[in-house]
Amino acid sequence: MKVVGHVDSLWRYPVKSMRGERLQESFLGFAGVYGDRVYALHSSAAAKGFPYLTGREQQAMLLYGPRYRHAELMAKPPNLAEADAMGLGLTPLYPSPADSMVDVEAPEGELLPIDDPQLMSKLRGGIRETHELTVIRSDRAMTDCRPISLFSLQTMRQLSQESEHELDHRRFRANIYVDLTSRNGFGEDAFVGRTLKVGEKAVIAVTERDPRCKMITLDPDTGEANPEIMRHLARTHDGKAGVYGAVLVEGTVRCGDQVALL
Repeated sequence: MKVVGHVDSLWRYPVKSMRGERLQESFLGFAGVYGDRVYALHSSAAAKGFPYLTGREQQAMLLYGPRYRHAELMAKPPNLAEADAMGLGLTPLYPSPADSMVDVEAPEGELLPIDDPQLMSKLRGGIRETHELTVIRSDRAMTDCRPISLFSLQTMRQLSQESEHELDHRRFRANIYVDLTSRNGFGEDAFVGRTLKVGEKAVIAVTERDPRCKMITLDPDTGEANPEIMRHLARTHDGKAGVYGAVLVEGTVRCGDQVALL
């Protein structure tokens, strides 16, 4: 086992394409980060294979801040301690719909329940009227590809230098941001096909490089797009940055935890 870095920060995104929230610790389950992308907005105008409204169509979605109404219940599975005490590999419970209810802070500061028709009306503003929106909820994180995304600080810094734009790491919407011991940009690419142990227990199989889309062009504070960022990534790195992974062993990870290559 070789230590390859440390966890710099942990993030989850309660509503797909809305703002994320920074965590001090998170439970990595087979379905992904506990509480990550539990909600999404189904759009009648979207493709059947990807039926969501996202920042690709409504850039202002990034300015909406979801928060769990019962934050203490969404920190970790309710029976995690008991499951851990019984042995490796037991899958803890997931929250009930009532426990995982989300309220969303609109850019103007108004706090609305995720299923409030007024919120749906706000999110349809400025986009095609054909978007009829409904809220969907899932215990399995509604991620685009794999349950876990990992991105290094070194990759962010290299892209900032190459593109001559000071990039905010939040553009890349990862679950785990890692400070690599190698200090090499795109160093996480070497983990593809390998397994990582994060913290005391969690094990992730790194499956592939992360193919990027319009989302990384959007400023997380303003929602404004800078297409040159995506064009640069396409020209220089095959349009990919960061890696995806699947959880092999569930466990709690914390900021500062070591990341080790197995």
